[in-house]
Amino acid sequence: MSENPQVQPILDRIETREHELAAQAEQLRARIEELAQQLRETDAETENLRITRKTLLALPMPSPAAEPEAPDIPVHPAYQQILTALADAGRPMRARDLCQALDLPILPKNTEGIRSKLKRLVSRGILAETEPGLFARPDA
Repeated sequence: MSENPQVQPILDRIETREHELAAQAEQLRARIEELAQQLRETDAETENLRITRKTLLALPMPSPAAEPEAPDIPVHPAYQQILTALADAGRPMRARDLCQALDLPILPKNTEGIRSKLKRLVSRGILAETEPGLFARPDA
């Protein structure tokens, strides 16, 4: 090296700066490797999502779910009158109460006839017997 005393401090500063730049370059290389790894992971996840989308689009469409069939209400008008009376009342009723609501005389034959119709509506899922002898619409 040069024996010139004026040049030595400059050479020392250059060497210090070279070490600083080498350290900085090493840090940047490490950061580049870290970013490259993150990029590979992101690319892999993106590819997985693309494959998932492609697979889902290739699946056949499910057939539409069939609407549950409404229970068959018997044709006789008495059943419609019973259902209307229950809807108007908005509360569970007994056969005797329905006889009164339908303006039928409170006689055993009438209450038993209404009770049997109520039981038939319960068996078809149109009405519910909330407790023995007490009938209501399932949605009420």
